[in-house]
Amino acid sequence: MFAADTYRQRRQTLAQKLGSGIVLFLGNEDSPMNYADNCFRFRQDSNFLYYFGIDFPGIAALMDIDQNTCLLFGDDYSIDDIVWMGPQPKMAERAAAVGVEKVEASTRLADYIAKALQSKRQIHFTLPYHHAVKIRLAALLDCPIAALAEKESVELIKAIVAQREIKSEEELAEIEKAVDISVDMHVAAMQTARPGMLEAEVAARVEGIALAANGYISFPVIASKNGQTLHNHYHGNILKKGDLFLLDAGAEIESHYCGDLSSTFPVGQAFTERQKLIYEISLQSHYTAIEQLREGITYREVHFAVCRKLAENMKSLGLLKGNVDDIVAASAHALFLPHGLGHQMGLDVHDMENLGEVWVGYDGQAKSTQFGLKSLRFAKALKPGHVFTVEPGIYFIPELIDLWRERHVHDDFIVWSEVEKWRDFGGIRNEENYCITAQGPRRLGTKVKPKTVSEVEAIIAK
Repeated sequence: MFAADTYRQRRQTLAQKLGSGIVLFLGNEDSPMNYADNCFRFRQDSNFLYYFGIDFPGIAALMDIDQNTCLLFGDDYSIDDIVWMGPQPKMAERAAAVGVEKVEASTRLADYIAKALQSKRQIHFTLPYHHAVKIRLAALLDCPIAALAEKESVELIKAIVAQREIKSEEELAEIEKAVDISVDMHVAAMQTARPGMLEAEVAARVEGIALAANGYISFPVIASKNGQTLHNHYHGNILKKGDLFLLDAGAEIESHYCGDLSSTFPVGQAFTERQKLIYEISLQSHYTAIEQLREGITYREVHFAVCRKLAENMKSLGLLKGNVDDIVAASAHALFLPHGLGHQMGLDVHDMENLGEVWVGYDGQAKSTQFGLKSLRFAKALKPGHVFTVEPGIYFIPELIDLWRERHVHDDFIVWSEVEKWRDFGGIRNEENYCITAQGPRRLGTKVKPKTVSEVEAIIAK
């Protein structure tokens, strides 16, 4: 949690951007896992954390911009709660810590909303992603759940995105803590993965480091010898010597700021010449992206620079043919890179994406529907304070290869006989976290994740 003035200033900035109306923030609720008292780990809504900083379930807030007032709604622990869960700060104490002067019981929120509706005042809200919170919002607004999306405040979405996407120095300091723990997770995986182990053993070691730092994982760990499956959360395979292992994992620290890194390394030995060839090509794509980073360039342009570099290299291997610009324009290279270059990162590992990629990544402009390009989550011009991932990869996905070949997709550009020789290779991804500054790009974290062939092999040998 930051100082009270930080949250007070954030709310004042939001009020100035919106100008008038009431802003309703519903914090998240506990979510039962299999019965009421056995809940999933609680995670507060990131917008609520950003403006109010309170990491506790069952709390709501109202900002009345016209009256220049702010209220928190919630209840103090009863003695029955304290017996089972221990003492907690009073609501008045929570409010004071984040610069809010007035507290009401949770039951009073409905009265305030009813009065605002009766007066036909504008109520700004964003659409919840938790079903329980969505049900609560629908009841408060006396609105069918299906109609909530129509009433969502685009003005609020745009104001939040404009504010949250520019990270302050105190936020960057938190993100760097998360990135440093994430580096430790990746180094540990390289040192842990050995022939005969389950993937789950590596995943457990990685998650343990995040937990030991009094944090958590920022998303379910991807730890797999089948790196060609982009979001592979299955950890039941036994590792063999020489398997390529892909780890995509990050830490979320106590303040809930995130890190997100990816590494690919051979299990228990040095890279084979075949592995090293594709790995080096993947690194060239990574370096190409970093070289392009600067204020004013769009991340879409950086993505296309990476796609061209990849197409050039795959053409030199004999897997692609034809003019490189034509290959990229047709998205034939997406056979090997079907995802975007990266995404924003902060309080959410995919920052603010619950508000809609069209606003977060595209400033309201329509996204492409083209295969590969449609998965680019972040495309707009880079500004100082933007924090994002750089994560190109190379993948040989047998099912995609078979489908495209059967349907003669991009036969003019793809040399199928050569691609077939690599169908069992798997996938490679390297990922780092960057911030744009007035002086240029800044790689986040004080620790450096092993990335080059020699760096990775040195860690494996320890």
